[in-house]
Amino acid sequence: MSAGAAPAGHSARLGRLLLAAHGGLLYLFLYAPIAVLAVFSFNASRQTAAWEGATVDWYRQLGADGLLGRAVGNSLLVAAVATIAATALGTATALGLARAGSRARRLTWALLVLPIVIPEVVLGAALLSFFGAIGLRLSLATVAVAHVVFSVSYAAIVVAARLSGLDPALEEAAADLGAGPAEAFRRVTLPLALPGILAAALLVFTLSIDDYVITSFVAGVGATTLPLHVYSMLKVGVTPEVNAVSTLLLAGTVTLIAAAQVLLRPRAGGAR
Repeated sequence: MSAGAAPAGHSARLGRLLLAAHGGLLYLFLYAPIAVLAVFSFNASRQTAAWEGATVDWYRQLGADGLLGRAVGNSLLVAAVATIAATALGTATALGLARAGSRARRLTWALLVLPIVIPEVVLGAALLSFFGAIGLRLSLATVAVAHVVFSVSYAAIVVAARLSGLDPALEEAAADLGAGPAEAFRRVTLPLALPGILAAALLVFTLSIDDYVITSFVAGVGATTLPLHVYSMLKVGVTPEVNAVSTLLLAGTVTLIAAAQVLLRPRAGGAR
């Protein structure tokens, strides 16, 4: 081994250690507050500044909170409607993009990305102005419509990513074997695209459950969703109940995102 090889190897190891340390500090900065929130949701004291023992009483009290129950019900109803509508529209859009010409595809992609790029405050104000212009009273219906508007883009992008991995020769082979367009779609395209469609549905559901900014613009009286209720709880301070409901919301979000990632993961012997 040459004399210069040892210093080079030492420098490479040092660089890897520094990179690992930087990554660890970054993750600590991002996730330490979340970990503290989850831990203090089991704190026996109502004061979140000091730990006085472990308890699950705050989680039990959530079940007796009628306002929280109604907020959860509203969120689930809006999320279910938004998931069905946005996933259907996003899937249809992705299928159209897969068959569109290059110019139409570029224009449509630009329009799809726009709701994602626009700040949520701007989009919420625009939806509020639109609902006022057409004389639509703010309610759970306007919340559901708003959630469909901002989540269609996400659904279309996820399904389009799945469709991009499909071999177009499969549909052509089905047509050569006598299948019509509808039958080829039902027997070939839909089963292969189904993991992407389910992943898009999970993502839309998660976005709808978690949204606060846009919902705060378009929610009327009696249309309080879970994020709005959590924010109203925070006005009196950070309490163990807030930590508990936030932890449950976080756990549900992480579970749905993990499920979506599993569905989108390439498998051996897959579409391509």
